[in-house]
Amino acid sequence: MLKPLYMLADSQLLFWKDGNSLFIERVREQLDSLNPKAAYVGASNGDKPEFYSLFQSAMEAIGLLDCRMIPSILTGEDKTFLAAADLLLLSGGDTGQGWNVFEENGVKDLIQEKRYEGAVLMGVSAGAVQLGQGTLLESSTMKKLALFQFAPFYVGAHEEDEEWWNLRALVNLAGDGARGIGIPAGGGAIYGPDGSLEPIRKALVEFSRQDDRMVETLLVPETPK
Repeated sequence: MLKPLYMLADSQLLFWKDGNSLFIERVREQLDSLNPKAAYVGASNGDKPEFYSLFQSAMEAIGLLDCRMIPSILTGEDKTFLAAADLLLLSGGDTGQGWNVFEENGVKDLIQEKRYEGAVLMGVSAGAVQLGQGTLLESSTMKKLALFQFAPFYVGAHEEDEEWWNLRALVNLAGDGARGIGIPAGGGAIYGPDGSLEPIRKALVEFSRQDDRMVETLLVPETPK
């Protein structure tokens, strides 16, 4: 029942055309319902309405009109909608702030249930990080925070200008066998239920710890045939 995870560095891919079709039409194809519901979870950015409007526009372009902002303080209607949603998008913003809200308002448990019920999960920036293994809360003290762990690696988003410092640190702290995937601005990654990892639009940077050394690999999108 597991569906692919869609991890985006930012909102660009919500509107990007891959050839003649929108990239997110691939997401629409994964939805089983004829009238799917799409939920936007905005806790990481403080429920800013302008970002929800972007989400609505992107969903409208692929025929998803039944959308709802799931705010940090939920009503009964919000919980009911989230429980019935076919697609959930975790917003960008502050990774730790959003995670704290998920734990406090019960959304963490709901999202975990939806993952294993076959809903499609998307994460933008902080949301993409939350789908992975964890994040570095404080660079100075190297304090880690465990996250959803739906993907078996740490995720970094649009941190190429810092040479993926936080992501490298996380992989180093985690020790041998740990992996980190850096998604540059404008890019994305699809993690399949079969363990496959597909770069979208931009090359991904993979960091792994092997025998006490850091190995860096570039994962390049397939060239269209």
